[in-house]
Amino acid sequence: MYPKILIVEDDPEMAEVLQHGFEQEQLAPTIAGDGETGLRLAQQGTYQTIVLDVMLPGMDGFDFARSLRQAGNRTPILLLTARDSVSDVVYGFDCGAEDYVVKPFSFLELSARVRSLIRRNQPETNFLRAGDLVLNTASRSTSRAGKSIALTRGEFQLLETLMRHAGLVVRRRQLIDAVWGHEFQVDDNNLDVMMSALRNRIDRGFTYTMIRTVRGVGYRLEAEPPQAGWATR
Repeated sequence: MYPKILIVEDDPEMAEVLQHGFEQEQLAPTIAGDGETGLRLAQQGTYQTIVLDVMLPGMDGFDFARSLRQAGNRTPILLLTARDSVSDVVYGFDCGAEDYVVKPFSFLELSARVRSLIRRNQPETNFLRAGDLVLNTASRSTSRAGKSIALTRGEFQLLETLMRHAGLVVRRRQLIDAVWGHEFQVDDNNLDVMMSALRNRIDRGFTYTMIRTVRGVGYRLEAEPPQAGWATR
């Protein structure tokens, strides 16, 4: 059975393009033309990912995401948006979205991000893999391209968090909480210092940079070289 995804898009032509494209990717898309219908389908069915347009008639994508999360539904959400300012992106994450793609977009990029969300929604195993990077949560060991990499406890927790969200933006606060805990007030500089050390271990001397900066928001770990223009180091 193909993974099920819900597409909430009010533009019939765009919805048809997305439906055809995802069917070619061996996914099973369901289309909703407005936020209210999409929310009802999301609450009634089981989907691996929701592709959600922000600009919808009636209930917009932000309200959709917030309502779904308040109902306890944790299905990963990818926002389709023409708004690419940092404040709009952060607001989307605050409403409960896991990732976003800015219009106009490449379907190849959108498909890659949807597949990443689907993988994230699968049962956990001891081994996390992203490209040639492997992390064993049981033995707490790490390797890239077959080369063993020694990490401190904090660096390991930082990398594990990034790998569990591979291909997705992880906000700075989420990374800080993963390493230091919710109860500690940690300066952003502490995260930057540890991230710099982790990058030196993970990326230096290898074919491409995996840990990328999303300015003003957080970091993302790429399994493959990212497309130009999405993020910078």
